[in-house]
Amino acid sequence: MSMATKARAPATAPIKGRGAASYVPGRYEATTIEACDDGWDARDPGDDTAPAPHPDTRVHEEAARGIISRNQSPDLGFDQSINPYRGCEHGCVYCYARPSHAWVNLSPGLDFETRLFAKTNAAERLRAELSRKGYRCSPIALGVNTDAYQPIERRYRITRELIEVLAEFRHPFRLVTKSALVQRDLDLLAPLAAQGLVNAHVSVTTLDNRLSARMEPRACAPHTRLRTIRALADAGVPVGVLVAPVVPAITDHELESILEAAHEAGARAAGYALLRLPHELGEIWKEWLQLHFPDRAAHVMSLVRQMRGGRDYDGGFGRRMQGQGPFAQLLAQRFARTRRRLGFPGLPPLDTSAFGVPPAPGAQGQLF
Repeated sequence: MSMATKARAPATAPIKGRGAASYVPGRYEATTIEACDDGWDARDPGDDTAPAPHPDTRVHEEAARGIISRNQSPDLGFDQSINPYRGCEHGCVYCYARPSHAWVNLSPGLDFETRLFAKTNAAERLRAELSRKGYRCSPIALGVNTDAYQPIERRYRITRELIEVLAEFRHPFRLVTKSALVQRDLDLLAPLAAQGLVNAHVSVTTLDNRLSARMEPRACAPHTRLRTIRALADAGVPVGVLVAPVVPAITDHELESILEAAHEAGARAAGYALLRLPHELGEIWKEWLQLHFPDRAAHVMSLVRQMRGGRDYDGGFGRRMQGQGPFAQLLAQRFARTRRRLGFPGLPPLDTSAFGVPPAPGAQGQLF
């Protein structure tokens, strides 16, 4: 649905089970409608208890023209990625992928977590792209923009189908998720890990259940993510933890405790990333701050700007993940000291040498 058909009412209260609180317009919208009080409301003038919207989740099935995305960013540890879904029902208010919904004329706010797209031909496209002559094998990151194991994966199973294709080609890949649903696929992941073809990272933002429920309302609880790290490690899947995002004055004090809990659970590697606020996400985030932390909203944004060269966001390579300035440097020192103290050994490299295109079904094999 186009944002031009929606009136964006100012958010006066959080929406239970959702991260965003309103339909923040996308940057490509030609027309937006702002709701305002013209004095003709039929309710009592003193009644400010109008119910908040409770949008349902809708999934649009689409056929992808291509499935492997490529990047040249020096900040990322991969140059190929696959995202089985667009939008994410986890509803993480801080998600840097929210602005991508503006490309399809939808709100990076509520639409991002309620209007989802499932790439139902993803496995077919992946098989075709890996079979192309001249394809160069390098590890693929699965689910780095939106979570490949978000709730609708239980129904669509697109991520599992992609893993099955990657297994056929013996293609290395890495997973990033905050969902316990990844454990469903341990029957595939464990033997691939034994061949050096997969590793995983689990994202942990906070260990506070109440805070997690407000920031990432439909994602797994923190203790469930720690159990997921343990399940992956016990199955022989090399697993690390991503403390992401680190939010100044809200979660930054938990950096050491998250690393300690993840290490105890079996994480072999650790990384972190600062809160990033590209494009419309800045407005979504500041709206959330005013609803949940009005007493410290100004302080949080002041610290964000100190780490972003005086702006809400600095997307420059080499700065966007860890920021700059004294506060960012302090975080980097704390992280490095804790990682060194705990002795994370790191994840083993993925093996690209085993990659090969399997014979087409029905193809006659060689006799000699």
